[in-house]
Amino acid sequence: MEHPDFKTWLKLKKIDPKSFASAEMERFMELKKLFDQVHPNSFTAQKLFIINEIRRKYPFQEELEKPVQRKPMVKPKIVKPKTN
Repeated sequence: MEHPDFKTWLKLKKIDPKSFASAEMERFMELKKLFDQVHPNSFTAQKLFIINEIRRKYPFQEELEKPVQRKPMVKPKIVKPKTN
């Protein structure tokens, strides 16, 4: 399974990567460097409190596109009356 890049991961954590990078470039680069070295789950566990602080400062406004799952179409079943 392929892991997301840092900017995609920030969006998944509801953090706006553009505003975060422009406001705190040094911190952004430091976290990106660590993120590139470890597994995303490990990074999340290590930086949970920092992530929450950053999320409050730079909330991601756009909704991520969710794939639409359509239900399969079923033909209507016609019931014939019984005749004796």
